Formats: sequence, structure tokens, C-alpha cells
Amino acid sequence: EFAMIFISVILAFALTEWSNNQGKKVSEEKIFLEILNGLKKDSIDLTGNIDAHKNGVKACNYWRKVITENKADKDSLIGYYFLLTRNVISIQNISGYETLKSKGLETIKNDTLRAKIINLYEFDYQVMKKFEEDYKENQFFDNYFFQINEKIAPNLKFDSNGNIYDIHLPLNNTNSEKNTLLSYLWKIQMSRTERTYAGKSLKKKINTLYKEIDAEIKNDR
Repeated sequence: EFAMIFISVILAFALTEWSNNQGKKVSEEKIFLEILNGLKKDSIDLTGNIDAHKNGVKACNYWRKVITENKADKDSLIGYYFLLTRNVISIQNISGYETLKSKGLETIKNDTLRAKIINLYEFDYQVMKKFEEDYKENQFFDNYFFQINEKIAPNLKFDSNGNIYDIHLPLNNTNSEKNTLLSYLWKIQMSRTERTYAGKSLKKKINTLYKEIDAEIKNDR
């Protein structure tokens, strides 16, 4: 009789442990799926930012021709006028990571994978956000729009509704003003090129982590 009671207690403990492990497994998978959903959106948003910086570089090249060669494609004028000093923001979907933190980081059993997730959200995302939104050097509108516009706007042509449709060339700038404008374009282009490379690097990390989490989910099933 004592042996039966002992076995029953052991089985009860084993069943409880198994049930707890199953619950943790389900909780981990749900968090993984939420993180995957966020990473997918982050990759799309980051692609948009990369494209914005690439278009900003094209705008620099467009206005460089306007200044140095007195050439301006009328159809591209409005777009590149708008894109030249446009800033970007870093949108990050962190709800899955916040859920993980609320449940406890140890919910993820794979130590290596857990470390990569923490590094992405706590370091890589924070660095990207700082450089895109807080780093003064990359605030193109604040730093350059008004100075550039002061030299360009007098030559813009507007229709009766106040919309830009063309530009009168050459620009009425001295050689010193011309060089200043070119220096602005050079600085904007260099900064946007750097942000493009940084964005591509982060996107690669996001996509790699996505694949590793997806593989972890499949291995646990």
C-alpha cells in the first residue's frame, strides 16, 4: 500500500512537471510568433527608410546638376525638391519583445537565441532610432532646408494655384553661394549613404533572426 501511494505521488509530480513544461512551451511559441510578426513589419518599414535615403541621394545628384550644369528635368523637379531634405523616423514593432520581458526573458530556453533577441531590441534598434531621429547631423530638414531653399526658391515657377511646375535657370548665386550649396549636397549625400548601409545591415540581422526563430519553433514541435 505504501508503494502504491509513493508511486502515485511521483506520478502526480511528474504529471504536474510535464503540464508546466507544456504550458511554458506554448507560452514560448506564442511569444516567438508575436516577435516574428513584429520582425516582419520591421523589415518592411526599414526597407521604406532605406529607399527614402536612396531617393534622397538621387535628389542630391539632381540638384547638383541644377547647380553645376543648369539642367533640370521638369517632371522630377517637385519630387526631388520634396525628397532632398526629408527626414525619416525609425518605426519598431516591439510588442512581442515587451511581452517576453513581462513573462520573463528566461521563457526562451535557447540561450544563444535569447541573447540575439535582446541584442537586437536593446542595442541595434536603439542605435538606429538614435541616429535617425535624435542625431543632429542627420536632421536634414532642420539643418539644410531653409538655407538651400533661400537660394533655390527665388527661381521656382508657380502656377495660378501656387503649385511648383518649373524652375528658371541658371540660379542667381555667386560662386561662394554655389560652393556652399554643393557642400550641403555633399554632406546630405554622405549621411544618407551611411544610413543606407546601416539600414541594410540591420535588415540583414532582422531577417537572420527571423529565420532562426522560425527554425526554433519548428524544432520544438
